[in-house]
Amino acid sequence: MQRIGVIGGGAWGTALAIALRRAGRDVVLWAQEREVVEAIAKTRNNPTFLPGVSIDPAIAVTNSLTQALAADLLLLAVPAQYLRGVCQRVAPLWPAGIAAVICAKGIEVGTGAVMTEVVAEELPAAPAAILSGPTFAIEVARGLPTAISLAASDGSLAGRIAAAIGSTRFRPYSSDDPVGVAIGGAVKNVLAIACGVVEGKKLGDNARAALITRGLAELSRLTVAKGGRAETCMGLSGLGDLVLTASSSQSRNYSLGVALSEGKTLAEVMAGRHGVTEGVATAPAVVALAARSGVDMPVSAAVAGLLQGSVTVEQTIEALLARPFKSEHGS
Repeated sequence: MQRIGVIGGGAWGTALAIALRRAGRDVVLWAQEREVVEAIAKTRNNPTFLPGVSIDPAIAVTNSLTQALAADLLLLAVPAQYLRGVCQRVAPLWPAGIAAVICAKGIEVGTGAVMTEVVAEELPAAPAAILSGPTFAIEVARGLPTAISLAASDGSLAGRIAAAIGSTRFRPYSSDDPVGVAIGGAVKNVLAIACGVVEGKKLGDNARAALITRGLAELSRLTVAKGGRAETCMGLSGLGDLVLTASSSQSRNYSLGVALSEGKTLAEVMAGRHGVTEGVATAPAVVALAARSGVDMPVSAAVAGLLQGSVTVEQTIEALLARPFKSEHGS
């Protein structure tokens, strides 16, 4: 796994390319936007998605999928709602036996498919793994210490990939529960929006701690219903990612919640952003999936209602506070 292709030239794909080069790999970064490719080639910077970080001249950047797919390992670092379309584009070109590492966090709108299901459907012959955890792209790119979950049904595959992409500053921990890792990465974005609302409304640290804990319970219930393990939710891809994303203004989802609580509309917030705020699309998809799975997810449902404009911030908060008292370990 010496030559690695990264499909996706956004902030996360760019950061992963930098981390892989730091680990001593030969890296090819594919971006759909020609202007991104040209900017990186000319300035060794990605001003659109990851400004202020130098990109090693040894990292090749291309618009050619054929060039990017000529690799020993391939990372799919496109936004969740675009993953299926990209998989359909690359499927005819996919090299036999080469593993696909999913680096997207979300649940597909319309189908309710988690990212592992999308890849299984569109790239059925590719051995698959998923990479997810508490990772701000800018910190990974700058070489700050990072730990992340790397899950595959085949434990030996996860181990080989971890050895290929890991370094002293980017530490993958292997798992054999890709479903749990996928759901953790998706639901935490929705919960982070709720925590941003709590912060913006100055409801206090007690309220945020309660919201994180109850949100984690929701995440765990959905994971188990989908065939994953509750213990996975206590790891890097669940609790770790949730704590990071739900408590920092660096998080696009958290900062969206803050902005909504201050009276801005969703359209106003999104108009000023280049990167994708995954929780916006994932919230209604999570609620639909939970309903089909028979899982109660009141915090996620509240966020979905807020984003859809069916309730105000104040109504959302009051509805959650008015819920009946229940056993902590029930629903």
